[in-house]
Amino acid sequence: MLVGLDIGGTKIEGVALNNTDHNITARYRVATDKSSYDCFLNSVSNVIEKLKAHGDIDSLGIGCCGSVGLDGLMQGANIAVLNGRNFLEDLRNLFDHPVHIANDADCFALSEFSTGAAKHTNNSCVALIIGTGCGAGIILNGGLVTGLNNLGGELGHNPLPHFQPNQDGQVFTCYCGSKNCIESFVSGTGYSRTFSEKYFSASCEEIMQLYRDGNKQAIDHFELYCDQLARVCGSIVNMVDPEVIVLGGGMSNVNEIYPRVNAKLIQYTFSKQVRTQIVKNQNGDSSGVIGAALLPLKNM
Repeated sequence: MLVGLDIGGTKIEGVALNNTDHNITARYRVATDKSSYDCFLNSVSNVIEKLKAHGDIDSLGIGCCGSVGLDGLMQGANIAVLNGRNFLEDLRNLFDHPVHIANDADCFALSEFSTGAAKHTNNSCVALIIGTGCGAGIILNGGLVTGLNNLGGELGHNPLPHFQPNQDGQVFTCYCGSKNCIESFVSGTGYSRTFSEKYFSASCEEIMQLYRDGNKQAIDHFELYCDQLARVCGSIVNMVDPEVIVLGGGMSNVNEIYPRVNAKLIQYTFSKQVRTQIVKNQNGDSSGVIGAALLPLKNM
């Protein structure tokens, strides 16, 4: 079996995939224990042990918030007890299997490239998460691009392209310390924040309901959001030129996004004859955990 874990701030989900057809044969989920690192590690181990009962494990793939720093220690994780720990080495000491780790966006990219919305492509895709935060996984020549500093795909903390205060709002300082990060605008959190600052407090779901009810403020804001997202996707095309851009995260479930962003894309690309399509993910909430299970197959 190929075992994958998707580790988040509230739950740890694990699946076992058949090593031949990659179908899910077992699934198990527990709450994430963040009270201490030892308790957290015990939660992870518990999921793996439950899956072991369903067959022999060939490899372990871990999709996790944060990334492994150059010193081997975890960094940037929203599970505080994980930062500064050699999580990968600890897992390798606990389990006699190959263990690989990547962030959630990389796992999402692998899942959609292997079995989802980008499976028809020849060798490239970018998977862009627009949920609570914003990040991306990049597949080029059939392989995952992580980079020298393990920062491949961290475009959520690049500046929003073509930012103008009179259309995008006032300069905003991200938690990372940079100003006008893409994440601050095209994530679900950013979508709600910018609307609430300009008009009145509302969640993403409430804004979209207002949009569908014909509210002018919501309509104007959604059109701005689609333009901002098209700018981001245009910069991806200009830099990576993937065959497809797959959207994931909560905002990817807004179906009205796709015709608008695809239509606007060529406004922000060097060539005005772009064939790259922006599409919705196919594996849904399972994308991260499926991609984690597939990590060892991609020579991580």
